Amino acid sequence: MPNKLYLECYSGISGDMTVAALLDLGADQQVLLEGLESLNLPGYQLKIGRVKKNGIDACDFDVILDEPEHHHDHDHEHHHEHDHEHHHDHEYEHHHDHDHEHDHEHPHDHDHEHHHDHDHEHHHDHEHHHHHDHVHRNIGDIFAIIDQSKISDRAKQTAKDIFRIIAAAESKAHGIAEDQVHFHEVGAVDSIVDIVSAAICLDNLDITEAVVSDLYEGCGYVHCQHGLMPIPVPAVVNIAADNALRLRLTQTRGEMITPTGAAIAAYLSKGGKLPESFVIEKIGLGAGKKDFATANILRAFLIRD
Repeated sequence: MPNKLYLECYSGISGDMTVAALLDLGADQQVLLEGLESLNLPGYQLKIGRVKKNGIDACDFDVILDEPEHHHDHDHEHHHEHDHEHHHDHEYEHHHDHDHEHDHEHPHDHDHEHHHDHDHEHHHDHEHHHHHDHVHRNIGDIFAIIDQSKISDRAKQTAKDIFRIIAAAESKAHGIAEDQVHFHEVGAVDSIVDIVSAAICLDNLDITEAVVSDLYEGCGYVHCQHGLMPIPVPAVVNIAADNALRLRLTQTRGEMITPTGAAIAAYLSKGGKLPESFVIEKIGLGAGKKDFATANILRAFLIRD
């Protein structure tokens, strides 16, 4: 029987929210960890656990780079402040002996209160020296990382298709050819992990069909390398325009859709509509990193007509 996915993006969508929702939906965590390990990316810590958003229990997927000034799920060079509470049950530390390539040139303020449950805590600790070379990756560099990994061919293709969507949007935003786009914004380790993780989970769940709701977005401005940028940011606007995504603007202050999230939604959305009636077979909830008046979660459903 085909597995049909419905993503309810009433609080926007980001890469980490998507991965968390798919894990909560039943994607095999061990398959994900083994696939990420085969990427041979530089050092990072991966934390997978539970967190409550407006009282709702949801899965939390968090990629934390070794350098403290770098943090997960910022697809642009933005300055954000987060105030949320984490409850992590599993901590996975990855340290590889490779050149450490980070291209974030921005500070982040994070008011995070972490509560770790140590009853079931796993540590994967490989202490190797690694260098921190700050270079930009182009799409060919990212494809090479994906191709040399041991993830399935379908997951590789999915990850590359999602990156192509982002490359097209960035090339339009900057007025350059797609192969000349330098992924200093979305090519960082955390975003590669997000996109590849989403691809692995979609493959593991054997999703054959997907429906994506309207994408709800906030308002205002975000700080970037070049100054203030309007919300939705140009990459998100271009992805939405290129892929006929339906946006719904709200009065919520702040960014709710990241380019990575928009690209995943674009990849999954083929213009299909939600059936008038359907049966929910499984539910997955993925937590975002922000606190809004409404719960910052992405709900994923496996449904059948």
